[in-house]
Amino acid sequence: MFGTLMLIAVPATLFRLLGSLGVSRFATWRVSVLHGLAVMLVFTAGAHFVPSALGPMPGHHDLVAMVPPFVPFPRFAVYATGVLELLGAAGLVREATRPAAGLGLAVLFVLLLPANIHAAVEQIPFNGEPATPLWFRIPEQVIFIGIALWAYAPGRATTARRADRMPA
Repeated sequence: MFGTLMLIAVPATLFRLLGSLGVSRFATWRVSVLHGLAVMLVFTAGAHFVPSALGPMPGHHDLVAMVPPFVPFPRFAVYATGVLELLGAAGLVREATRPAAGLGLAVLFVLLLPANIHAAVEQIPFNGEPATPLWFRIPEQVIFIGIALWAYAPGRATTARRADRMPA
C-alpha cells in the first residue's frame, strides 16, 4: 500500500545522500525529491505496458479495470497515461524542462484521480491483492500533485539567475 510512496522516498533519500557526498546535481532536497518522483514514474509507467500478475506492481489489465466507465477506450487511455508518465519522468530530470513537466504531471495526477476513486469505491484488486482504500489513495494523490507543483515552481537558483539578468 505504501509502495509508491517508498518509490519516491527511498530514491530521494539516496539522491540526497549522494548530494551530501559531493554530487552537485543532488545538492538540494527539492532536486532529490523530484528525481525520486521520476524514479517512481518510471516504475508506475512500466505497469501500463506489462501483463498483470508479472510482479508486485499492477499490470496493464489491472490498470484498465481502474478506468471509470465514462472514459472511452480504456486500454488506449492506460497506454497513453503510461507514455505521459514516462515523458514527465524524463522532463523532471532536466532543469530546463522541469517546470513544464511539473505542471503537466500535476494536471495528469488530477485527471487520474477519478480512476483512483473508482478503483477504491469498486474495490478493484491488483494482482489478487485487496483494493487500496480511498482514505489512502486521495492523500497519496495529493502528495504526488504537491511534488509535481514543487517542480513547476522555480527553484531558488533559477529565481536568483533571473534576478541577476534584470536591468538595474
